[in-house]
Amino acid sequence: MSTQQDDSRVDRSFNRSMLFKLFVVAAMMFGFGFALVPMYRAICQITGINNLVQRDVGVREAKNTQVDASRTVSIELDANARGPLQFKPEQSSLDIHPGEVMTVMYQVTNEQSRTVKAQAIPSYAPKQATEYFKKIECFCFTQQTLAPNETKRMPVVFVVDPKLPKDVKTITLSYTFFELDAPKSVAKGT
Repeated sequence: MSTQQDDSRVDRSFNRSMLFKLFVVAAMMFGFGFALVPMYRAICQITGINNLVQRDVGVREAKNTQVDASRTVSIELDANARGPLQFKPEQSSLDIHPGEVMTVMYQVTNEQSRTVKAQAIPSYAPKQATEYFKKIECFCFTQQTLAPNETKRMPVVFVVDPKLPKDVKTITLSYTFFELDAPKSVAKGT
């Protein structure tokens, strides 16, 4: 009988030890999960990946840029909306000189009787123009909250770098504005 008690104590001791080890592993996995977010952000910042909506930091110091008045670039403005939003630029195109700081306005309307949170994601064409199109201020840098039936005018302040290749005569700036955290019935389209 003493052997059974010894075996039972060994089993309990083993079980407690295993339970402790499992708690430690679970806590480490939980901590690692939280550590992934700042690690992901740091990697994205270093590599330049996934930075479509980040502010172009060096542009604010470039207030005295050289304007290249010898050439004109056409900027075409496009807007798309996903969800219960009406979204459009106030003008469809404009001609600018590289190096000239410009402001264009977009308008978004929440057509729902509920508050909507939304985010805009920019894209550029041709792709090679992306690195030369510098946004100083943009509504795409932050999420937008629109009250029921609210309309907002939102600016984009930008400059096209004079180093833009000479063969690029037109740049299309397109935004897709989409609802965040859409109700499941809206997200499914029912």
